[in-house]
Amino acid sequence: MKLARVLLALSVLPLASSTLAKPAGETAVLAGGCFWGMEAVFEHVKGVQNVVSGYAGGAAEEARYDKVSSERTGHAEAIKISFDPRQVSYAQLLRIYFSVAHDATQVNRQGPDVGPSYRSAIFPQNAEQRRLAASFIAQLRAAKKPIATRLESGPFYPAEASHQDFVRRNPLYPYVLVNDRPKLAKLKREYPQYWKA
Repeated sequence: MKLARVLLALSVLPLASSTLAKPAGETAVLAGGCFWGMEAVFEHVKGVQNVVSGYAGGAAEEARYDKVSSERTGHAEAIKISFDPRQVSYAQLLRIYFSVAHDATQVNRQGPDVGPSYRSAIFPQNAEQRRLAASFIAQLRAAKKPIATRLESGPFYPAEASHQDFVRRNPLYPYVLVNDRPKLAKLKREYPQYWKA
């Protein structure tokens, strides 16, 4: 069974209407390859207020691109998503994360990018996010999917200004055309209810 069909069958995903009692602001931190494409995908999701590219999983003094790209810092390229759970739930963000934003079956790589800084990892910001993410991963693995995604902890550090909004600022950059534009097309095609221009 394809991963997309497995995702549709998952029982841990509440409907958007079940989030009406939640506060207006929440954050999620996700890692899944180069942060340019991850950031671009979630910037186009309704209910997402802001997305910042950065680093998670390592120490503050090593949260710089030149150090992280050495693959010796423990950091993953990650994004911090600020979202309104009354419009899009954390579980719905996870669905997009697993089915559009990256390939969760890849170990320490995404497309042409190789190394532990490109790993698939979720950094839950509270106990409920940890519970949902763990349940999501367990159900995917129960469906015989070789999910490499790990649950991790640690603070998030914003990346340099040159990495913020990279896809929006560089839509014709060759890496973006090959690796990131197809993700945006897939989001628009498979989740039109969440697409925002």
